[in-house]
Amino acid sequence: MFPSLSRFGRRRALQVSTALLVLLGLLVWWLSPTDDAQPRGPITFSTGLPNGVYQRYGVLLRDALHRDLPQVDIELRNSEGSQENLARVAMGEADFTIATADAVAKYREDGKPGADRLRGCARLYDDYVQLVVPRGSPVKKIGDLRGRAVGVGQLGSGVRLVADRLLTAAGVDPAEDIRSVPAGIDTVPELLERGELDAFFWSGGLPTAAIEKLSKRIPIQLVPLESELIEEVHSTSSTTSYYRLAVMPPDAYAEAQGGLGVPTMAVANLLVTTDRMDPAMVEGFTRTVIDSRGRIGDTVHPAQLVDLRTALYTDPLPLHEGARRYYRSEKP
Repeated sequence: MFPSLSRFGRRRALQVSTALLVLLGLLVWWLSPTDDAQPRGPITFSTGLPNGVYQRYGVLLRDALHRDLPQVDIELRNSEGSQENLARVAMGEADFTIATADAVAKYREDGKPGADRLRGCARLYDDYVQLVVPRGSPVKKIGDLRGRAVGVGQLGSGVRLVADRLLTAAGVDPAEDIRSVPAGIDTVPELLERGELDAFFWSGGLPTAAIEKLSKRIPIQLVPLESELIEEVHSTSSTTSYYRLAVMPPDAYAEAQGGLGVPTMAVANLLVTTDRMDPAMVEGFTRTVIDSRGRIGDTVHPAQLVDLRTALYTDPLPLHEGARRYYRSEKP
């Protein structure tokens, strides 16, 4: 080896060769993907009530995450809805969840435990407020609910939050003027069908399967919300600015709407985590949420509305650093 070099030259050449091999090895290691770079470990995703959009979305998202992040073990936990979801994530009882922007704003405004640690990953789809009554009901507006049995959502739900706000804005005391029934979308359709409820509130993506199925079993209709009422809701708190005027399209529930749009209000859903979550995990989770919206949307239609152009606007939450990395990587 190195026959024309002196002993010193041969030793020097050997040292240089060794150094080059080490550098080459480091370069190959740095450029090559490794399993160690992939997110791994267990995570918990807090969803919602059985038959609700959050729960159905969570099941399909878990399947997508299993494909994209095979070393991550995802556990789904049902919940009462947005308010309970936020408490779980803020307190470290869950890692990711979905919650409405109004519920997030109220959680932060109330200074609840862990509120300052909440972070946004993506703006998802809008929830539409739906007030359902039997067809032919004398209830034509929220004020007509006085003295009636009304499903207002469970205590930890976003439905309860919005129902209480709408009733109050209409001059109806939820505690005194109606018989409030604390039930969610897993039970209120059957209660209405059996005549045990006169009406129920729901806030969810369109269409919500439980209401769609109810409309095929019995004649129902959706009560429109007056724009003046929504303006009154806006005036009650800074956290109500996340509601917007909206119209449920005529084909949302074809059996119930008679080809007419229904005026209502809508609020955005956010994918939420905390600053405790590893950026690589959040980046991978967010990528799957965006990439799988078409496949999931075939079954859970609101998922089709997740838009990469607006997904990073997670107000009132700051964007998590891992989600920020994902959106930067998607820029042309």
